[in-house]
Amino acid sequence: MKKKTKSVWILLDSLNVLLLLFDELDAHSQRPLFTHRIMIKKMSPSDSDFDIPAKNCYRMVILGSTKVGKTAIVSRFLNGRFDEQYTPTIEDFHRKLYSIKGDVYQLDILDTSGNHPFPAMRRLSILTGDVFILVFSLDNRDSFQEVQRLKRQIFETKSCLKNKIKENIDVPLVICGNKGDREFYREVQQEEIDQLVAGDEKCAYFEISAKRNDNVDKMFQTLFTLAKLPHEMSPDLHRKVSVQFCDMLHRKSLKNKKVKDIGEAFGMVTPSARRPSVHSDLMYIKEKAIGGGQGKDKERCVIS
Repeated sequence: MKKKTKSVWILLDSLNVLLLLFDELDAHSQRPLFTHRIMIKKMSPSDSDFDIPAKNCYRMVILGSTKVGKTAIVSRFLNGRFDEQYTPTIEDFHRKLYSIKGDVYQLDILDTSGNHPFPAMRRLSILTGDVFILVFSLDNRDSFQEVQRLKRQIFETKSCLKNKIKENIDVPLVICGNKGDREFYREVQQEEIDQLVAGDEKCAYFEISAKRNDNVDKMFQTLFTLAKLPHEMSPDLHRKVSVQFCDMLHRKSLKNKKVKDIGEAFGMVTPSARRPSVHSDLMYIKEKAIGGGQGKDKERCVIS
């Protein structure tokens, strides 16, 4: 126990150093901060903010090697499309809002780079994530080994944050073997995959094809079930609407109790979503590390 407590305080000391660093950078520069071509923007409230409870705000993080189809899976989730042209991802941030039986939920989606020149940024992504998708390509053994490393890193990082042993960490995640549509020599055996997910009730495996949309919806349904989130968050279980429609429906639900009884669920992608600042993420992690159960501050639930 003493060893784990020491680990938490080491983490907090590191976070304090980073906070001071970003405060100093903000104080001496009026320009946006760039880190390896990643633009870090601070969120600001707008007139059309949704009043979303912190307990209804979540972040989904997609991790894996380059060229395994992470962005293709995100594209299927957000708009049901598949882009044949490959474009390397630096880091993409998306936000989706849901109105489900009168309650509003916010899901942030972080599509990470397969190249990770800054381990601290990957660690930050893991610390702020609530649910995870780990992706490898069925014809690339190296990408499977990367997923093995990522799974270990997630549990090690979360155990440090929550002051628990790895075996007791509750992290909902799905491992995806992508590109099942290709004719190839399989480099990853099913026995290895079974061993990776064995004994973990919060971990599931799916062989998918983002190109053909095989098993993608089912994968998301399982992920949300593992995380005890509404199954209507899955792409095929809600109606896609505009921001204005979702806002109108939510306002009506606050005034009219009958609206809460409707069975239909709605979801929409917010335009021009911006990732919360690194400073905000670090403050959120710090609150969680010292036991603040409501550590999800309002900045994570702002629509701008």
